[in-house]
Formats: sequence, C-alpha cells, structure tokens
Amino acid sequence: MKTSEPAVPLAPERAQELVAEAVRACPADAVEVTLLGRRGEYTRFAGDRIHQPQDIDELTVSIKAVVNGHGARAATSRLDRVGDTARAAAGLAAARAATADRAGGLTVAEPATAGELADPPPLLWYDDTAGFDAAARVQLAGQAMRSAAAAGGRANGMIGRAITQIAVATSTGITRHAVATEANGSATFTIGDGTGHWIDLSRSADRLGVRGALDAALGRALRSRGRIPMPDGEFTVVLGPEAAGELVEFLPDFGFAGDLAAAGVGLVAQRPGARIGSPLITVADDALADVGLPMTFDFEGTAKRRVPFLAGGVVGGAVTDLATAVALDPVGHSTGHAHIAREEVPAPVAANVVMQPGRLTEAELIAGVERGVYVERFWYTRVVDRQAGTITGVSRDACFLIEDGALGQPVDTGRFTQSVLDFLGTVDGVGDTVRSQPVMNVWNGSVSAPALRGHGFRFGARPAAPQESA
Repeated sequence: MKTSEPAVPLAPERAQELVAEAVRACPADAVEVTLLGRRGEYTRFAGDRIHQPQDIDELTVSIKAVVNGHGARAATSRLDRVGDTARAAAGLAAARAATADRAGGLTVAEPATAGELADPPPLLWYDDTAGFDAAARVQLAGQAMRSAAAAGGRANGMIGRAITQIAVATSTGITRHAVATEANGSATFTIGDGTGHWIDLSRSADRLGVRGALDAALGRALRSRGRIPMPDGEFTVVLGPEAAGELVEFLPDFGFAGDLAAAGVGLVAQRPGARIGSPLITVADDALADVGLPMTFDFEGTAKRRVPFLAGGVVGGAVTDLATAVALDPVGHSTGHAHIAREEVPAPVAANVVMQPGRLTEAELIAGVERGVYVERFWYTRVVDRQAGTITGVSRDACFLIEDGALGQPVDTGRFTQSVLDFLGTVDGVGDTVRSQPVMNVWNGSVSAPALRGHGFRFGARPAAPQESA
C-alpha cells in the first residue's frame, strides 16, 4: 500500500525568505521574527466508527520590534500581511519609547550569545512518521474498536501525525530553521465499570508501539472491573508512567522557570544545591534528548541547552530566555527556552521535560510493595501551594490496591492533595521504560517519565490538625 507523505507547512526556502523579509520591513533598532507552523492529521475514533477526522494547518509569524530598548510585538497568520505587521510592531514600539522617561533594556539575541546548535543535533525527522498516514492510523483505530467490542465494551481516542516547523531571523544576523515530525496517540477503553488509558508521543511513530500499547490498555480495562472505593490513608504507591509524568510536569511551577527564579520564588532561588529528592531522581529539561519532542533552538533563535532541575535529587537550575537570563545574571546567557503561548506574555518555558529511567520493570516495582496502591494516571490536577510543591487532583482509570507484591482489587477514583517534592524524596524505585505526553498550551511541549515507587502518598481528606488543650 502506498503511503501519503505529509507536506511541510511552508517550503523551507520560503519560510526563511519570509522571516528575513520581515526583518528588513521593520523600521526598528532591533527586530526578531519567528515563524511557527504545524500541519497535523488526527484520526479520531469512538464506539464503532472513525469520528471527526481532522487535518489542521497552523502558521503564525510573530514580530518583535525594539526601539530605544522598548519593545512591542505583533503577529499575523496572513503571509501577505507580514510586511504590514512588521511595520505595525515598529510603530507600537516607537510609541512606547516616546512615552517612556528612560531607555529600556529589551534586546534581541546576538550570534555571540545565542550559541551554536548541538553537534550532532537531535534527530527531528523520522521517515516512519512521515509514512504514518491515514490508512495506517485507521487500521490501528479499527483494532482498538474491534477488540473493545469483542470484550463487551468500547474504545475512543485519537491517533495522529504532525509536521512542526520553526524559522527565526533577527536584525543581528541570526537565521535558524527546523522541521520535525511528531507521532501521537491516546485511547480509553471502557469495559463495564473498568477503564484503561494509554497516551504517548514521539518524533518516531515506530517508537510508540501502538498495537501493543492498545492491547495492554484493553487488558487493564478488563482487569479493573468490579471497583471498590479508594480507601483513605497514606500509602506506598507505584505510579505508572502517565501518573509520574503528570507529577513531574509541575516541577517548573516550583521555581525551575527563569521568571520565578528572578522574582525570588521557588527552589532555584531559595534552595540552590539542596537535596530535596531521592538520589534516584534526575529530571532535566533536555531539548537534545531522543525522547519526547526535542528541538534545537527557541523562539528567540537561541540554541537550546540541557537544564538539570534535579540531579540525583539535588536542586539544579532554571530555564531562561534573554530577559530572565539577564535578570538572574547580568552576563548570563539564555538557556534557549523563550516561548509565547496564546493569550500569555512571553516567558521561559520548559518544553521537553525528561526524567531519567531506572532499571526496574513495573512488575518489579509492584513486587516490592506489601500494601499499597497502583495509579495509572491522574486527572484535574492543579497547584495548591507553590512553595511546598503541593498539588491536588484525582486518580483515574486502571488503579488497584497492591497486596503482597501483586495487583489486587481495582479501586475507583480517589482525591489526593500531595506535595510532589515530598513524594520525590521518598522514591526508592524507578522504572526502566519512559512514556511521553503533551504539555498543554506549550508549543512543541512534552513531559517524559518512567514508573515510580514511593511512600506516604495520601488519598482522601487530610486529618484535622490537633487542637491545643485550653
């Protein structure tokens, strides 16, 4: 069967010409132009049919103009309006400079500080993903739906591929361009009151192992039928890779982002070099890793660097962009994590958070627990206390009591409020297999983690604080 190759959002030569033209069209002291493109194909399925298949094309050109150290930004999705947008950004920056009582400190990257790209760079393009066309995805969706129906249930989910593109040009002479593949998928199987979930993403479609992953998720759904309520209490827990990844995703919120560190908030600012996690815990924002969604440079054209958050449990550094690098250190260089999200101000963002795997299989992690809980994933999680690293949420899908080193009775959803930092300090086992999942509202964002075993994880309401006697 002949496969259908995906098209790049904009021809590479044209993308590079376009950002260079925008720089020339912008009458400002300094200019930075970033083109972001994404062409995604999504095969959605539910019950017994392909449901709302979608092809989504996105292309945005963002222009930052700086006049007398004061900046403004304008963006457009119309390629025939890029010149007008460049001039609009310059006009806004000039207006800000005219009303300011002093020169500003905004700048754009210089070649000397933007750094050299990694050599060799991470592999961004995989032919197996380019060949992961609609026919291949429909076959996999059909497998999920048929196997669920044969078991008396249903499956729903999405399997997709995408082409991601970024081009940057600055008035200081920086020119960058990259195109990357992405394969992704998720599925939920429902059999009676039992459910099982799978999610993963990679530059390589083959690495997802979709067929085996779907079968395993169906097996967990079958096994999780007949649930009992989640008991309240503190437990030794084994977190599957999805649940572990959802905890690790919160680390930047606890002070590993440059804007927080510059404001004196969180671990990097307040506890640099402190041991706050187990020696088994090493987490970094690693844009050069071969898992998740590696990328070579950021929105400002700065080469990405690996930034350790926790190295053997010891607090490391923060991801920065140009502005926060200077705020943290007048001669500091950006780590290459400039980002602009929809409806948010520019800020440094950890985009490829990776936890280092260990040597134990998930079965071996479970075998080391006398009494505890296995958690497949979490849901509706949010920060409660940034300083303590506390989040709240609920467990979801295939969760089980662990009894004498084996999975026991399946349990229903359980509410938790837990310090991620405290839990990471108790980890005594790390899985050998990493899975990845997207980070919401982060362009090209992912978090990758293995299964974890730790202690003192509390489900249910916390006991009331003891009252002092009169």
